[in-house]
Amino acid sequence: MNDQYLGDTLDDFLEEEGLLAEAEAIAAKRVIAWQISLLMNEQNLSKAEMARRMQTSRAAVDRLLDPNNESATLTTLEKAALALGKQLQVALV
Repeated sequence: MNDQYLGDTLDDFLEEEGLLAEAEAIAAKRVIAWQISLLMNEQNLSKAEMARRMQTSRAAVDRLLDPNNESATLTTLEKAALALGKQLQVALV
C-alpha cells in the first residue's frame, strides 16, 4: 500500500493526478442524464416524443440519456430542458 496518499481525500488524489476536472465533468453528465430520465418518467414521456419535442433524432436522445456518453452540448441540454418545461442553468463557481 502506498502511504503517500494516506489521509488524503479522493478529490485531493484526483487533483494531484490531474484527473479531478474530468471526473467532475463525468459525474455532472451522469446526474443530468439521470435528471432528464427522471423527468421523462414523471411526465410519461417516451424517447420518441422527447426527440420530437427537441426536434432531433431518437438516437440523439439515447446519447443524451446515456450516462457514459460525454458528447452532450449545451444546445442539446437546453433543448432537453425546454422539452421538459424546465430551464438549463450553467454556472461557474
